[in-house]
Formats: sequence, C-alpha cells, structure tokens
Amino acid sequence: MIRLVFAFLGLVLLGACADPTRTRFDDPEVVARAAYRHDGPPALTLYTMINRENGTGAHTSLMINASQRVIFDPAGSVQHPAIPERADVLYGITPRIEDFYARAHARKTHYVVIQRIEVPAETAEQALRLVIANGAVAQAYCAQVTSQILRQLPGFSSIRPTFFPVKLSDQFGAIPGVTTRELREDDDEDKSKAIAAFDAEAPVTN
Repeated sequence: MIRLVFAFLGLVLLGACADPTRTRFDDPEVVARAAYRHDGPPALTLYTMINRENGTGAHTSLMINASQRVIFDPAGSVQHPAIPERADVLYGITPRIEDFYARAHARKTHYVVIQRIEVPAETAEQALRLVIANGAVAQAYCAQVTSQILRQLPGFSSIRPTFFPVKLSDQFGAIPGVTTRELREDDDEDKSKAIAAFDAEAPVTN
C-alpha cells in the first residue's frame, strides 16, 4: 500500500512541471546582449499555473526585477527564439515578453495566478544571483526549487519547501504586501498553438 501511495504521488508530481530535456543553454554573449532593465521598482512576481478542472497546480515560475529582469522558469515549456534562455532562466523580459509569457500559459485548460511584491533592491539582486547559480531544474521540482530559493531571501523565511505550486502560492500570498490577480483565457489547450497565434498577432522581439 505504501509503495502504491508513493507511486501515485510520483505521477502527480511528474505532471506538475514540464519536461526538462528542452532546457536551453544559449551562449553567454547572447544572454548578455538580451539583458533588459525595467524602470519599475525591484520586485518578485510568482506565477502559478492552475488546472481549471480540478484546481491542482501545474507549474511555478518567478519573475525577478533587479539590475535586469528575468524569469526563472524551472523545467518550463514556453520557449521562443526571441527569448534567450540559459539553464531555466529567461532573459530580456521586456513588457511585451512579460505579457507573452503569461498569456502563453493561460488557456482553456489552465489559468494563471500572478502574485507580485516589491522588495529592496538588495533582495531582488540576491534572488537574481540565486536563480542564475541554481542551474537547470528536474521535472516536477519547479515549486520545490522556487520555494527553496525564496526562503533564502530576507522577508521570506516563512516560505516552507513544497513540491506543490498551489501550496507555494498560498504561502507567498500570505506575505504582507503581496498583490494577486488571475489571468484567464480560452486559447487552445495545445500551448504551442497559443504561442504561434499570439506571435502571429505581433511578432515577439526584444
């Protein structure tokens, strides 16, 4: 019985994040050229992708606005030639790319919970260093690794490690100063079609 329980849990977790074999390692020069500094305040934005049918978490990612703005997308599946990526960190996150990323995940099967908090510049910079140093993440570890990174930051020690995106979202939302919104769209459940359709509207460029 115990083995069955753990086997079932493993299957649930394997559905939580995408296949890590698609991880890219673009040249450092490409990544450096793509660096984008957003003029907004230093901030952390947690994305949680949730199944619309059963409410389970499908993916976790973290946007960091520091000396440059990046998205830590552990074992993620949204890729685009115009978005440089190295070891699960997406670079050059302009407003257009930010919108593209969020909308690519919102479709008829999933919605996106977007939680944002402004932080001191030092905290944002520490988060940036941590995600760059982390390296590529294995499948089903998106929430676990993101929670481990967050709890190392000043003001986030209440975050407990978890494999479950919704549990991480709940913990993050309990921190004073966090704002929360939901993004819901009715794109095709095939994410690649949603990405192609959105790019056709206005090509994604940095």
